[in-house]
Amino acid sequence: MVPDLQNYVKWERNQPLIDLMMAWIAVNIDTLNIKMVMGVGDLVENDGKITNDYDGDQTSKSQWEYVSRAFGKLDGKVPYIAATGNHDYSIDRQGNRTSNYSRFFTTEKNHLNQKILVQNTRNEQGQPTLENSAYEIKGMNGKDYLFLTVEFGPRDTVLTWAKNVAALPQYKNHRVILSTHGYLDAKDKRTSGEINWIYWEPYNVDDMIQKSARIKLPAANNGQQIWEKTVQPSANIEMVLCGHISGEGYRKDKNTAGKTVHQILFDSQSMGGGHRYGNGGDGWLRILEFFPDGKTVKVKTFSPLFGISPTTQSFAWKKDTRNDYTIKFD
Repeated sequence: MVPDLQNYVKWERNQPLIDLMMAWIAVNIDTLNIKMVMGVGDLVENDGKITNDYDGDQTSKSQWEYVSRAFGKLDGKVPYIAATGNHDYSIDRQGNRTSNYSRFFTTEKNHLNQKILVQNTRNEQGQPTLENSAYEIKGMNGKDYLFLTVEFGPRDTVLTWAKNVAALPQYKNHRVILSTHGYLDAKDKRTSGEINWIYWEPYNVDDMIQKSARIKLPAANNGQQIWEKTVQPSANIEMVLCGHISGEGYRKDKNTAGKTVHQILFDSQSMGGGHRYGNGGDGWLRILEFFPDGKTVKVKTFSPLFGISPTTQSFAWKKDTRNDYTIKFD
């Protein structure tokens, strides 16, 4: 599970940490038997800036190019999902969104993604992209899985699509793992309220690009609405992974079929010094270890940055109960 990457990507000095994180994943594909890498959004800090300011020294184009290359370390080695977050979109004054995502994350980029891609729907411009897509892996510890991702603040049409996909007869006995950017907060509550984002004003004042007031995104859904419209009604969605809000979160609830749904937040963007002066997030990754019994999952939190040096290896694993725990599927 790869958390929000925005604070690495926007500073040239921090970008090598993502290279280290991705290299560590690639090196451990066989030793850890990694089957899927799931990013939870905010791949970049800005989708639509060409002028730099105090909040990063990389243009949007440079950020997209870099994060695409970083994920490229996994191309041909392991499938991955790169979900979209709010920072991955530009909006107009009516809240309609666009993104450069589909220019840099395509079906052809990683042939292992293409091999297991089984469903997708269209973005806000009506184009088929990977922003809302599903990947099937069969026979993991005797269980078939569907990895499903939906855009930040998914539109009603996307939530209906996701629910219908999960309900298709061919996935009746699959375990579905859903990733989306904004869903759970650090107090273990699903997010609520209006989904909004900002418009970049055409003014740089004292080295600060000006932002509009928050603009509502039409037809977008918050975490509680995602739960009510898609997750709870689905008999086979048993896990939700998300980012967006700094920190850790976990909760479990029963869906309408009586199955436990494990919901996990992990976002390290405020670690390692914060948004503007830090290293982007201390290199933290989440490892979800699925045991052979098909039910037990060990959740661990590891930093290749700390782990690479004997001087800092004692800090490489977070051992508190918010970062190291065990869950069980029904």
